Amino acid sequence: MEIFIGTDIVENKRIEKALNKFGNRFLDKVYTKTEKEYCFKQKNYIQCLAARFAAKEACIKAYFQAFKETLYFNQIEVLGKKGHPAEILLHLSKKPDKPYVLRVSLSHEIKFSIATVLIYTY
Repeated sequence: MEIFIGTDIVENKRIEKALNKFGNRFLDKVYTKTEKEYCFKQKNYIQCLAARFAAKEACIKAYFQAFKETLYFNQIEVLGKKGHPAEILLHLSKKPDKPYVLRVSLSHEIKFSIATVLIYTY
């Protein structure tokens, strides 16, 4: 078994500024319909969006370490269910050549959001 890790931290204001400047163009480039629906139902939707942005960046880092392939934002979907840990669903055109398990941990505060992604292959 090999273990690969990615982590990312995002200043929430950065996501808020991108949303204010680019609106739906930013949202559609980075987030899936399901992610947008989930986050905009939250009281602190900027923190929700920022945590997902961090998770996507962390996933890109871990996935490249594991498989030497670059993922793009639209291939990564961070699924949330209130009161449960987040999960990542990958939309891949080609499956990796070895089995893997992917886990994500999200956290956010007023100023920052952070995510860690762990991939282990066997």
